[in-house]
Amino acid sequence: MPYVTPSHPAPSRRPRFGGPWSRLVPTLAAAVTLATGAALAPPAAEAQAAVAPTEAPRAAAALERVGNFGANPGALTMYVHRPAALPANAPVVVALHGCTQSAQVYADNSGLNTFADRHGFLVVYAETTTANNANKCFNWFQPGDTRRGQGEAASIRQMVAHATAAYGTDPARAQVTGLSAGGAMTSVMLAAYPEVFAAGAVVAGIPYGCGVDVVSAFSCMSPGADRTPAAWAQAVRDAHPGFAGPWPRVAVWHGDNDPTVAPRNADELRDQWTAVHGIGQTPSRTSTLGPNNTRRSEYVSAGGQTAVEVNKVPGIGHGTPVAPGSGPEQCGSTGTQHFIASICSSYWITEFFGLDGTTTEPPTDPPAPPAACWTASNYEHVRTGRATTTGGYVYAKGSGQNLGLYNTFVTHTLKESPAGHYTIATGSCP
Repeated sequence: MPYVTPSHPAPSRRPRFGGPWSRLVPTLAAAVTLATGAALAPPAAEAQAAVAPTEAPRAAAALERVGNFGANPGALTMYVHRPAALPANAPVVVALHGCTQSAQVYADNSGLNTFADRHGFLVVYAETTTANNANKCFNWFQPGDTRRGQGEAASIRQMVAHATAAYGTDPARAQVTGLSAGGAMTSVMLAAYPEVFAAGAVVAGIPYGCGVDVVSAFSCMSPGADRTPAAWAQAVRDAHPGFAGPWPRVAVWHGDNDPTVAPRNADELRDQWTAVHGIGQTPSRTSTLGPNNTRRSEYVSAGGQTAVEVNKVPGIGHGTPVAPGSGPEQCGSTGTQHFIASICSSYWITEFFGLDGTTTEPPTDPPAPPAACWTASNYEHVRTGRATTTGGYVYAKGSGQNLGLYNTFVTHTLKESPAGHYTIATGSCP
């Protein structure tokens, strides 16, 4: 389509996630590099880690393209994966791909279809194109696509309505998840249409209301924006004024070593949605998941249900954590960049959505996991969300301890205990 409408400006102005940064407009890249003092290219090692060339080829997932699902103001394409025995009033999960990806790529590698077939729910894959964004990113930062009733957000809402009308899905059990730009667009959908989605899972994404144009979008990605929980929550409430709840439950997944979307975004998402739910930012319980000890922090509402959870995946960069194999907690494929061998996030997201048939909450007081420690420069602590900077100085997040000047020459070891609370380690870390 022509680039003349406010929600679809010329693609040369688009930031993106999930692909080689070298394809960005050179002048924009240079400007951002000068502004942040950091290179934009992710390390080559991360790109190699995200691809497993020895993995056996997988058959492409069977997707059904759906036409005429609504007015479609955002010019998106709708696909569905329908299990062979889809029950009546089945749940529906909307899946949003990352930049440079497609619905087919996301279906083939994320592992969502495995659990749709196992537990009987419909998966709706929304797809954007280079006509909307040169890098096939959902326009999570563009006001014309992120407001209720407009652009891409409205198109995704129409897909959910069509799923109910055409496939008989339960409108009370709609969920949404996505990677990177798709993760940021997941935040958009939860804020703009909180009455539509019971829950959402943001993978390597960004809080709602952070970016409003291309420059602020880059800043949101890295180093990330540090706002108060109340300010973040107000952005969500402003997306649908007058809505009184119940608010969607939210799961956050983020790699500890993400060079593209700074890990501090996981903490800001936590701040946003715990404040929306009216609960504090100290976790009600913590635990570890999987063989790689992914650190989970849960924030429980007054009713006893986990309203927000944050899953920090150790040792991985920017992408969807997957665990190829046929085991009950395995899924996905690593044959495409930004699907990283680690833990099957789709397994745990399906559980969080309540689609696996289990309703039992974990123990109230599980054993506390070992404290996590990081030794890094003050600059790196700020970039990864373990500290904040004010007036040229750096302060540990949670404890507020002064770490000294904001630069790469001052180094500290920080201990995280409980999740999101950092203190200077004094011989208490290995």
